[in-house]
Amino acid sequence: MLDHISLPTTDLDRARRFYTAAFAPLGAVECGVTETSAGWAVDGSDDFYVGLVDVPALVNHPRTHYALSAPSRAAVDAFHAAALANGGTDDGAPGLRPQYHPDYYAAFVIDPDGRRIEAVCHRAPD
Repeated sequence: MLDHISLPTTDLDRARRFYTAAFAPLGAVECGVTETSAGWAVDGSDDFYVGLVDVPALVNHPRTHYALSAPSRAAVDAFHAAALANGGTDDGAPGLRPQYHPDYYAAFVIDPDGRRIEAVCHRAPD
């Protein structure tokens, strides 16, 4: 139901490395890159942006959480691995979260700017 998300960062190169790697398993590719911003999308329209700011306090105030759809449980696993390999911090390993519903399979990471990013698949395993 989201149209797009735009987040600030103090290090665009670091953010691009992190999100390009973490989003690849979700089918999103980088697009719309400028000197001060970058976007990622699944269908060609920029759905997720990061933009350069020079005020660190603007990056993570207040702490935020974004949940992104994953096409499969394997994509959730790959998102988590790619995020950790590219500067993210684990905040919840891939697995079922039955407190939400029986097929809620998710992983949580903290991005290099301190935001909580989740990849979730609501489908039963294939």
